[in-house]
Amino acid sequence: MEITQQADYAVRAVLDLALSPPGERVTSSDVATRQSIPLPFLSKILARLAAVGLVNTQRGVNGGIRLARLPQDISLLEVIEAIDGPITINRSIPMAGNFSRQDTNCLQPVWLDLRSEIRGRLKNITFDQLASAEQVKAPSKDRPEVKIYASAD
Repeated sequence: MEITQQADYAVRAVLDLALSPPGERVTSSDVATRQSIPLPFLSKILARLAAVGLVNTQRGVNGGIRLARLPQDISLLEVIEAIDGPITINRSIPMAGNFSRQDTNCLQPVWLDLRSEIRGRLKNITFDQLASAEQVKAPSKDRPEVKIYASAD
């Protein structure tokens, strides 16, 4: 399994939006500059993310882009699959689990378990978690620093 460059750009763009103040629209050119993503490529990515309801776009003077949902309600899995399609490990193992190749029956459970584990881990990573980690690591001058403190419980 390999995440495409397009999916990587999509993740970086959504993370950039998650770091913006809630509800604030930002320009795609600002996101492209901050994330070093070619603007024409980013525009296509944003159109796909908008089509699946992850971002809202608006043209015009007060236009821009913003997340369609709260960062804690958007998983890494959703963004990756919006761009690359369903996560797969082995192309001979279909998503539905209906197997046509009888010569690799002993491998099917292995591939299915791996796919399930990867999808589960990606689903449990949300953009509020990623944004918090990013703000602690490298706060920008126009975004406030946020520190995460471990609970003493």
